[in-house]
Amino acid sequence: MPTFTALTTLSGKENADKLGEAMERLVPEPTGVGVFEIEDGSGLWEIGGYFIEAPDEAGLALLAVAFGAKPFAVSELPETDWVAKVKRELAPVEAGRFFVYGSHDADKVPENSEPLLIEAAMAFGTGHHGTTLGCLKGLDRLANAGFVGQNVADIGCGTAVLAMGAARIWPNTVLASDIDEVAVEVALANVTANGLVGRVHCVEAAGFGHPDLKAKSPYDLIFANILKAPLVDLAPDMGANIAQGGHAILSGILNEQADDVVAAYDAAGFDVHTREEIGEWTTLTLTRR
Repeated sequence: MPTFTALTTLSGKENADKLGEAMERLVPEPTGVGVFEIEDGSGLWEIGGYFIEAPDEAGLALLAVAFGAKPFAVSELPETDWVAKVKRELAPVEAGRFFVYGSHDADKVPENSEPLLIEAAMAFGTGHHGTTLGCLKGLDRLANAGFVGQNVADIGCGTAVLAMGAARIWPNTVLASDIDEVAVEVALANVTANGLVGRVHCVEAAGFGHPDLKAKSPYDLIFANILKAPLVDLAPDMGANIAQGGHAILSGILNEQADDVVAAYDAAGFDVHTREEIGEWTTLTLTRR
């Protein structure tokens, strides 16, 4: 079955949202509409729709004029076996001692590695994204330097790959939390698939807002691979929940945002231990003063 896309850009969130809503009323109707800010400082927003029938190009042209957008670019996507494509493109990833892989690559796990199984359907947080890779490398560096995490938490855990990495190499149970109920279910499934039931404890929480998280504070290592704004908001709580000499490994930070995050955590009592850029993303390993 063919799939069609229709994409345009315009200035301003309000108009972008209204155009997205108007697109949903087209006939044939789109199967999905997305409205995204283009993160290049231009103030432009991208509006796109997916269709399983050829879209009404005349209707799209009228919408573009009505909302002051550029003319829509309409394309037909080639038919793709997406499962096969994901399996091809999500090749195993090595981050120091850690080897992140899908079940289709189970025969490639090296001896003496710490394997972390994440299925291709759960692509974000597999280690292929620069933020997750950076966090795993940060964990590996700390372990190589002789650090042993006795009390570890993963805030905004997603697939729980970071929590599982810590549980693979250190003896105590790791706490993993996410604000999203589905993410917690995914994390639990991954913990089970990796034979780590009882070693990683998953809870649904925003920040440190869960009794289990509060009960185990202060921590000697906390992961937070989220985004700049929630990381900055979380800085005071991080300072309150990490013991002196403990570490935070932070990512989800665009390179140009890193200085702002460092400043927020400096004010909360942290020094920079290491700072690594992978592509457009920065990972910070910080130490609590």
